[in-house]
Amino acid sequence: MVLLYLLAATVVVNCGYYALFSKFAFANPYLKTPRHTYPISVIVCAKNEAKNLSQNIPHILAQDYPNFELILVNDASSDNTLEVMEHFAEKDPRVKLVNVKNNEAFWGNKKYALTLGLKKAVNQRLLFTDADCKPTSNQWIRKMTAPLNEDIQIVLGYGAYEKQKGFLNSLIRFETLMTATQYFSYAKAGVPYMGVGRNLSYTAKLYYDNNGFMSHIQLPSGDDDLFVNEAATSTNTAICYAEESMTVSKPKTTFKSWIHQKRRHITTAKLYKPKHKFLLGLYFTANILFWVLAILCLIASSWEITLGIVAARLLSQYSILGLAARKLKENNLIPFIPILELFLLWVQLSIFIFNSHTKPSRWK
Repeated sequence: MVLLYLLAATVVVNCGYYALFSKFAFANPYLKTPRHTYPISVIVCAKNEAKNLSQNIPHILAQDYPNFELILVNDASSDNTLEVMEHFAEKDPRVKLVNVKNNEAFWGNKKYALTLGLKKAVNQRLLFTDADCKPTSNQWIRKMTAPLNEDIQIVLGYGAYEKQKGFLNSLIRFETLMTATQYFSYAKAGVPYMGVGRNLSYTAKLYYDNNGFMSHIQLPSGDDDLFVNEAATSTNTAICYAEESMTVSKPKTTFKSWIHQKRRHITTAKLYKPKHKFLLGLYFTANILFWVLAILCLIASSWEITLGIVAARLLSQYSILGLAARKLKENNLIPFIPILELFLLWVQLSIFIFNSHTKPSRWK
């Protein structure tokens, strides 16, 4: 009976988080049309991204927005990234270049390159994406910057990954879906804790008021989530997930490359605010305990009661995450949510173990 009580308590915690996620699942996207089209600086920092830039810059320049500049930052690339940037700058006066050479103190640090790009920006409203990202519509700039005003200083967007065949692609997109569901829900609850650099907007004032990335400049990652974790408040943050506001990237195609990417991302979590670390850690722990206790209860306790408890948890999970998946256009993941969750937990636990011994030291 003790195991059943523990399983029931774990499911209560699980359902508490699904109640939190319902703040996003039942939310409405930001649809307000701004009265003014303020000038925007779009910033893309790239390292060895010549091919992606060639494909994606035209989609940014084709945005239906009357007043924006595109700042392209070449972070000491060894391929022809700079030449691609120069090609677009010669053709379009909206394109501005920042060519960053290796700096011994900040070698391999994206934040140093991005800081130089921010200093180049002439506009107060900033919009960020990555070189491998493509806006899903020509309304991306308009949608992602519409909420910015004197009070709203940060807008969190969704950076999706292309739908491709295979289990790895489904797992990558599920992890992205879960991450977005969490940071959107926490923001709606007044506890914003992160955003993604693939699709993020904030003001220059907020950046300089918070001394940029100085508090975590030593880490190769965190120009997005750590900055938001530090600067976001319950009143200065909005979310935007209208389909026209999204970006889409090409996902990793091997488990090795994806896990390396996730290892780099997870190194930043240790610098989150204590309340965020506690809430995220409790969610992760409760999910692992659910699967472990469910298996133990099926073996050593009443299987009928166990199945009833498990069914209640899965019903809550499907009802909330299913709505979130539909909002973020990930409908085909819905039938496989429990399986994908189980595999993702195993990957995340493995990464935590690996990172306790060695940590990635560069962003690329």
